[in-house]
Amino acid sequence: MTFEFATASRIVFGRGTFRTAAEEARSLGERIFIVTGKTDDRARPLIDRLGGTLLSTFNVKGEPTTDSVLEAAAASREFNAEVVVGIGGGSVLDTGKVVAALMTNDGDLMDYLEVIGGARPLERRPAPFIALPTTAGTGAEVTRNAVIDSPEHKVKVSMRSPLMPPRLAVVDPDLTRDLPPDATAATGMDALTQLLEAFVSAKANPLTDGICREGLQRAARWLRRACEAGDDMTARENMALASLFGGLALANAGLGAVHGFAAPVGAALSVPHGVVCGRLLAPVMAANIRALRERDPEGGALDRYAETARILTGDPDAAPEAGAAWAAALCADLDLPDPASFGLTPAHIPDLVARAARAGSMKGNPVLLTEAELTGILASFS
Repeated sequence: MTFEFATASRIVFGRGTFRTAAEEARSLGERIFIVTGKTDDRARPLIDRLGGTLLSTFNVKGEPTTDSVLEAAAASREFNAEVVVGIGGGSVLDTGKVVAALMTNDGDLMDYLEVIGGARPLERRPAPFIALPTTAGTGAEVTRNAVIDSPEHKVKVSMRSPLMPPRLAVVDPDLTRDLPPDATAATGMDALTQLLEAFVSAKANPLTDGICREGLQRAARWLRRACEAGDDMTARENMALASLFGGLALANAGLGAVHGFAAPVGAALSVPHGVVCGRLLAPVMAANIRALRERDPEGGALDRYAETARILTGDPDAAPEAGAAWAAALCADLDLPDPASFGLTPAHIPDLVARAARAGSMKGNPVLLTEAELTGILASFS
């Protein structure tokens, strides 16, 4: 048995812990570059606490693109930044990770991007980066990659390095309190999907298994509640933990076919990542279970799907298929839009299947799905 486990240098979790980030940032440098969302609203309490410090802010207006991260990196250099702080959702945190990496490493962004670029490894540790998530879904505060959309290539790709996890991750559930129900649902389904895919992954290990079991229990119990009552801080706290655990797990055990599809579908149709993951989770689970019953019934992955079904449904006798049915019902309850509503048609499917089959996440899928099986997953939506 051989595995490794990598994450942020330090993780701080708990309500009110965002207040510590200002002091931590000051201890790392005097010129602080803050990456946040469309407005400075969520970052305002932190900015106020950093009063008197040399600050510059950059607003991320959507999912990070090659152009937007280059703009952010240029702004950080012009400011002569010493520290990067990201406070926002996964798009903000991924942008911050790229900015911190490009501050200390020579070359162009394309030198480091996978698939469409040179996939060059980082030679130097990125500038200090502090991550404060304001959503409970991506787990980007503890992962070692950043997902970037390349509109030119119509694909989402990663910049990845064992040096990229943040110097400090501050996970404060209070920062998620005002997240609206639709965003709570989409990001929560992303967290649930990451936990489930990492648990059944071909690269799972005993350390990530424990993290996934704990996270799945919390997401199964509290996601609906967080969507229904956003001010229920017990629900918010449990979903923040589920998201954190999902990030820890995926960074070390990989993912599967849901995320293999998520990048090409999201890039081609401009579908929010969590929506794609949530809607594809049940069909991928069902396809994997059928394939495992046919081709690898004794391999152990079916047992993992049975365990996830027991966790999700609360039924100690649940069969693997019950987990997929539970996931489908959850999507319906949360009113998550399906890809067809974003324009998915049969004409899109061959190219999306081809792109998904080449995705790195597919390496973790517990069974090799055929082209016909992959096509069937998307065909259910078109």
